[in-house]
Amino acid sequence: MQHSGSAGRHSKPPDRPMNSANASSTALVTPPPAPPRGLTALSGLTRFLRPYRGRLVLAFLALTIAAAASLVLPVAVRQMIDLGFARANVEHVDRYFLFLFAVAMVFGVFLALRFYLVSWLGERVVADIRSAVYRRVIGMSPAFFEITRTGEVLSRLTTDTTLIQVVVGTSMSMALRSALMLIGALAMMGVTSLRLSAYAVGLLLTVVLPIIVLGRGVRRLSRASQDRVADSSALAGEKLNAITTVQAFTSETREAADFDASVETSFATALRRIGMRALLSVIIVVMVFGAIVLVLWLGAHAVMEGSMSAGELSQFVLYAIIVASSIGALAEVWGDVQRAAGATERLLELLAAQPQIKVPEKPQALPALQGDIRIERLTFYYPSRPEHASLAEVSLHVRPGETVALVGASGAGKSTLFQLLLRFYDPQSGRIFLDDIDLAGVDPRELRRQIGIVPQEVVLFSADAMENIRYGRAEASDEEVRAAARAAAADEFIERLPEGYRSFLGERGVRLSGGQRQRIAIARAILKNPPVLLLDEATSALDAESERLVQSALERLVAGRTTLVIAHRLATVRQADRIVVMDQGHIVASGTHDTLIGEDGLYARLAALQFGQHGLPV
Repeated sequence: MQHSGSAGRHSKPPDRPMNSANASSTALVTPPPAPPRGLTALSGLTRFLRPYRGRLVLAFLALTIAAAASLVLPVAVRQMIDLGFARANVEHVDRYFLFLFAVAMVFGVFLALRFYLVSWLGERVVADIRSAVYRRVIGMSPAFFEITRTGEVLSRLTTDTTLIQVVVGTSMSMALRSALMLIGALAMMGVTSLRLSAYAVGLLLTVVLPIIVLGRGVRRLSRASQDRVADSSALAGEKLNAITTVQAFTSETREAADFDASVETSFATALRRIGMRALLSVIIVVMVFGAIVLVLWLGAHAVMEGSMSAGELSQFVLYAIIVASSIGALAEVWGDVQRAAGATERLLELLAAQPQIKVPEKPQALPALQGDIRIERLTFYYPSRPEHASLAEVSLHVRPGETVALVGASGAGKSTLFQLLLRFYDPQSGRIFLDDIDLAGVDPRELRRQIGIVPQEVVLFSADAMENIRYGRAEASDEEVRAAARAAAADEFIERLPEGYRSFLGERGVRLSGGQRQRIAIARAILKNPPVLLLDEATSALDAESERLVQSALERLVAGRTTLVIAHRLATVRQADRIVVMDQGHIVASGTHDTLIGEDGLYARLAALQFGQHGLPV
């Protein structure tokens, strides 16, 4: 066993090159290609639409037929007006009314088909996006969550995807329909009267400029509005997860005021977006209908001059109304598209994020492990604290089946060592071997399957006791779960629950005491049956009875396994095979309890503080 001496105590990084395998670890998250911005961000949705291109084609065909049917109606109206309603034309009029009814049926059927298909696409694409984003986020390294709040991620998974659903499932269909109707109506206006159409098109082109200019402002404000909503969600999530602390410090009024301020900021940003969209709408409506009124005035004069028939003017008017309504619909959709573009930007940022710890191209297999851990000259800086080495030139050898306790003040580097063993981070220099296999070349997920952990703060999920224990090994049978619970001394309190192993434990296990949660965590580790075990303050903050039960369960758990134990309460590690003392990222001493007491170093001082104050022998 090697350890750094006192002469090596410094925070300056060693003057040696980084491991090539770990050179990227200094970055918080590997920089991905920049996701597209603005409206081009919507192109990121194509990969989610591509698998359903068959339905897209069917939806477009239904849309085209429905649009064509609606464009036929003004022609029929023109014919009826020009031919008149005289008795001699009864059969002719009847035929046109039957034709109108048939067109209406075609329009209704294909409108319904289009609605179903695009609504299905909207739901399906949003479900796929949510799954893709969640898969990406849940696979990110802990470094990612040093700068990303979970509340913001949840906001993107809900609010932002809902905006995309509106666009894909509704607005996209409306936009395509309105565009087809606009193009078709403009073409038919040209067929009806080329001169009036030229005036109309010239005037309508002036509407495009405010749509483009104000639309950009809508998109910027939409993104800002979504960011403020995410801030409110993150704030609420953080405080609700710590509700007992908030109430213990009687901070409900202050926290409610902070949330009110956040909501008001979100509301003010949303008002600016709404105002911009309202301004865009009024400009478009006034300009479009002003242009149409002017053209119709010219058309009325043409009828009076005899250069157009009343039926032709009626047909032109109907097509002009279709053009106006289509432009109005496009303007409305444009606002939704701008909002969706902002939402898509935010989601693509998550999808483009790359985990700091990546699976090697050719990962080395982990055979049946003995549990031999060898750490060589390990140096590590947390990405968010690059000025301070959490570990500096640390070397340690833990033999198979050995129990080694790590002790030292808070910030000494004990938990950091656990993080590196689990490959949540990679060191800037140095290597870790497990049975002579360099962890840098191992799939992190395969490595973590070989390591069990009992943390200080046990995380339980909103499920029953059976499923919370089964989290240790998903394929375990009910009987295996019960056996693990018995070995962890958890069976006795689980059986007393109202529904036994099927009792719901509440969010984060709030229905259980601290000792009971610890025994659930130990049962998980027993069920997992790993060759290497990490215990992080597993008996901290427990009463004497709970500590006795948990300690008894831990003794059964560590038997025959390589075990590393973090403990501030030295009474829990006196029986360890070896105690390693850490201070400011260095190993400063190693030995048994009695040996370290005799050295009169840091461990002796810690022991005197803990044991001496209770009058216990050290």
